[in-house]
Amino acid sequence: MNDYFSRDNTEGILCADASNAFNILNRKTALVNMRYLCPVFSVFLINFYRSHTKLFLYNGEYIMSCEGTTQGDNAASPFYSISLYPLMNDLSDCTDFQLFYADDGASAGKLHNIKRWWDKLCERGPGYGYYPNGSKSILLVKEQYARKARDLFAGTGVVITTEGVRYLGSPIGTDEFKNNFVSEKVEDWVNQVRTLSQIAATEPQCAYSGYTFGLSKKWLFLMRTTEGIEEQFAPLENMIKSSFIPALMGSNTPSHLRYIAALPARDGGLAIPIPTTQASAEFANSTQATEPLKQLILEQSLLISEKRADSCLWEAKGAKGNVLKLKRTIQNAEKQQACSLLSGTDRRLFDEISSRGASSWLTALPLKEHGFVLNKQQFRDAILLRYNLPLEDVPAACACGKANTLEHCLSCALGGYVYLRHNNIRDLTANILVEAGCKDVRIEPQLLPITGETFQYRSTNTANSARLDVSARNVWSDLDKVYTDIRVFNSLAPTNIGKSLQDTMRRHEREKVLNYNDRVLQVEKATFTPLVFSTTGVMGPQAEVFYKKVAKLLSDKTGHTYNDAIRYIRLRLSFSLLKTILIAIRGYRGNKWTHFCSKTNDFHLII
Repeated sequence: MNDYFSRDNTEGILCADASNAFNILNRKTALVNMRYLCPVFSVFLINFYRSHTKLFLYNGEYIMSCEGTTQGDNAASPFYSISLYPLMNDLSDCTDFQLFYADDGASAGKLHNIKRWWDKLCERGPGYGYYPNGSKSILLVKEQYARKARDLFAGTGVVITTEGVRYLGSPIGTDEFKNNFVSEKVEDWVNQVRTLSQIAATEPQCAYSGYTFGLSKKWLFLMRTTEGIEEQFAPLENMIKSSFIPALMGSNTPSHLRYIAALPARDGGLAIPIPTTQASAEFANSTQATEPLKQLILEQSLLISEKRADSCLWEAKGAKGNVLKLKRTIQNAEKQQACSLLSGTDRRLFDEISSRGASSWLTALPLKEHGFVLNKQQFRDAILLRYNLPLEDVPAACACGKANTLEHCLSCALGGYVYLRHNNIRDLTANILVEAGCKDVRIEPQLLPITGETFQYRSTNTANSARLDVSARNVWSDLDKVYTDIRVFNSLAPTNIGKSLQDTMRRHEREKVLNYNDRVLQVEKATFTPLVFSTTGVMGPQAEVFYKKVAKLLSDKTGHTYNDAIRYIRLRLSFSLLKTILIAIRGYRGNKWTHFCSKTNDFHLII
């Protein structure tokens, strides 16, 4: 609409609106028309809408819905849009250009044609349940045509302006109108970010989820539809940088962290883009991706051949693919630039959190049912650990007498937190196997004793009391058994820090294979899979394959998609590792408490 209004021969744009449109659609007429307009869709709509629907009130009573679409129905919007097709067809011969999105109609071009379009809309619209509302409809005209517009539309109730109008949430008109419109929006969003920052003081995880899943999406449409508004987002960026991010982390953040935080979570960032740079990129990407559909709309053809529709969809798919490739290229360049700001351990840690699975916990909704909730201290600790920043209120020395560094916290055996981390992953893996429908799932199954078998490697564990972590049947094939052994290694330990993460993963996997693979194959006649994790949440190659197979089984059993199943598994593993690491950092490591034993104490004496 912006492009069409800017043409020399365009005199104005009329943005029409209807009164209570969705609720007073002529349902009977619409259902009859749907038989011819969209036969496949009409079967569902007729079954759903041919009977009157109960609309329940707050006091338990209800009213019958006899017209229009049902509120909350996912099919309401496409039903309404398609039902207006005959009306659009009636209007097409009296306008230069028209556009409808649900009940928001628009006509552009010469003023006398716009007036003809409006008159016919008022005449024919009520027959379809579309009642134009003049007081809600706005005519935007160029300055030189203002008087002509007032004469033509006298008595219609249509609001006439030369400044600008909002259509589908985007401003059309003069630069001053656009700037004022965007400034008002940005001011409102700044206040919302300020409120979210206050919430982050007590609920940082909820505030972060609210920002990434909700608030940050509010300005995307405006960015994608309005050009040249980058600088007007400066107040919003200032609020994010000075208030929101520090509120999430609970402390002042290094200046370079803002550029890292702007990266997607999968690239080691926090998915909090910089609005002043995001705006221009979003507009360029949106323009390129929607160009084929834009050309189809400009053709103003109500009857589109199947060949033309397929061609347009193919072009749109190709344009979207090109945009995604370009976007990913830019993100990789930004990631490399952010990486150049780091060195030593910080850079190694950044490479790890950029690996698959390391950021799963960050992109999850805080659902208590699945154990995805972190308290304010845990969430802030997790963010600070993610970027190797110092934690607050952590003792300088461990109870064992050594310096209480992060590397030491993850390796110190005092308190039993190393075993807790391992055992939690073990038990969780067993539970997921049960959920996936695997049979004979056991924790710490004892291997069959050795009775004269010989093995290829001397490192093979030949102890008769040997146990592995988890076993199950029906994983790789029906009735066959698989044994797994779990290792969670500290990637910041001196033995690991000097090597690449992938090399370290393969080394730990090979150690497990040399210890158990031969024995499982020859004695148990089963298969063995080592499950190796880093403390940052990255899985080893064989663990990736194993959990993908389990996700396929879980998908088949539950009916959920494979993508949902593998994400569910990754999230549960990620939160298990994260929570046990946070417990190890903050957990008590002093003298053991004296436990009360019911076998040696008489309850009657206590009572």
